[in-house]
Amino acid sequence: MKASLLFLLACTAVLAVGARADSPEEPKALVQKVQELAQKATAMAKDAFSRVRESEAAQQARQWLSDNAELAKQRLVWLKEQLAELLKKTPAA
Repeated sequence: MKASLLFLLACTAVLAVGARADSPEEPKALVQKVQELAQKATAMAKDAFSRVRESEAAQQARQWLSDNAELAKQRLVWLKEQLAELLKKTPAA
């Protein structure tokens, strides 16, 4: 994640230099371009962080499922046994 964020910042710097090369005589246009590039970089960073959080959440969910799968199987067996007992006790209609 750190490497991709550093790469993103490096790309932003390169784009800022490119924006300056496009308009060396217009400081307002340069400022506008740099602001737009900064907004794009911020959006990309937020997207990257969001993906990492989603990935971590999915990994935790998979871990929870694998940790609790056996317990769920045991409870289903117990429930099946309880249901069979209940059906034995109820009189036929």
